[in-house]
Amino acid sequence: MTGEVLFEQRGAVGLITMNRPKALNALTHAMVVAMKVKLDEWAEDSAVGCVVIRGAGERAFCAGGDIRAVAESGKAGTSYALDFWRDEYILNAAIKHYKKPYLALISGIAMGGGLGVSVHGTFRVVDETALFAMPETGIGFFPDVGGSFFLPRCPGECGLYLALTGARLKSTDALYTGLATHFVPAQSTSALLDRIANGETPAHAIAALAQHPGDAPLAAHREKIDRVFCLNAVDRILTALDAETDDWSRETAAVIRTKSPTSLKIVLREIRAGKGIPLDDCLRMEFRMASRILAGQDFYEGVRAVVIDKDQSPKWRPATLGDVTDEAVGAYFEFLGDKELPL
Repeated sequence: MTGEVLFEQRGAVGLITMNRPKALNALTHAMVVAMKVKLDEWAEDSAVGCVVIRGAGERAFCAGGDIRAVAESGKAGTSYALDFWRDEYILNAAIKHYKKPYLALISGIAMGGGLGVSVHGTFRVVDETALFAMPETGIGFFPDVGGSFFLPRCPGECGLYLALTGARLKSTDALYTGLATHFVPAQSTSALLDRIANGETPAHAIAALAQHPGDAPLAAHREKIDRVFCLNAVDRILTALDAETDDWSRETAAVIRTKSPTSLKIVLREIRAGKGIPLDDCLRMEFRMASRILAGQDFYEGVRAVVIDKDQSPKWRPATLGDVTDEAVGAYFEFLGDKELPL
C-alpha cells in the first residue's frame, strides 16, 4: 500500500484510517482489499478487542467509492469496476458478520461506500460535523454497499425517501434513522479512542461520553414521508407530493424529478425487495444490479455531469419515468449464473 489506508494497533484497538483526505477518503479497490485482509488478521488476534475505523483530515469520513475510476473502467471494458464492487461488497458483509466490536468514528461527509464501511458495524459514532447521504440516483446508479438492507430498516418509509432523493442528514437525523448509534462531540472522540485502547469496552466508553445532540428535523416530516413513500410507483409518489401544498413536498418532488428515471424505478424495487431478506442476499442482488448498470448509459452520463464536467445537467436516457418499462427494470435483477457475488 502507498498509504491510502493505514493500519495501527493501539492497545486493544485495531485502528483503520482511510487516508485520502484530498479525495474525501474515497475508497479504491486496493483499499477495500487491504481492509478485508486486516480485518481477517485482527479477528484472530487476541490482543485486538475492537476495531475502529475513521477518516483522515477534517472534511470527510469517507465520501464513497472512487466513482470516476469505476466509470472509466466500465467505459473501457476493463475488470476494475466489477472487481471493486465485488470486493467492496465482500468487505461490507465481513463487517456485518465480524465477531468483535466494530466502531466507526464518523466526522464530516459519509456517503455511499462510506456508509458501507460504517453502518454494518456495531457502533456508528457521529460528531456535530457528520453529514450522511446516499446520493446515487443523481449519478444514474442506486444505493449499494448494503443500502437495500439498511435503508428499508430505517423508521417507516424514511429509507425509500432517502434513496430516491439523496437527501443529506446531519447527525441528529442520522441518529433518528438508525444510521448512527451515538453522538459524541468532536472534542471527545480522541478520549473515546483512548479509553477503548486502554481496555475499556466500547459500550462503556461510549456511554461515558455520549450526549444528546438535539431534535431531528426529519421527524417533523415523518407522517408525510410514511403516507407518501408507502406508494409502490414513483409516479404515484410524485403525484402525491404534487397534491400537497407545503414547500417541503414541492421541493422534494422537484429533487426527485432531477434524478435518473431508470435509477428511480430500480431503486423502488430494490428497497422493497431488500426489506425481507438478509444482508448477504441484498449484496448479491446489488451486485447483479451493478453488473447491469455498466451496460447502460445513465451511470456514465451521471458521473460526467456531476463528477467530471460538473455541469449538473445530465441527459438521462430514457428521459421520463413513463419510458422506463417494467421489463427493463426487471433485467437489472436477473441472476448472473456463475458470475454471482461469491459470499
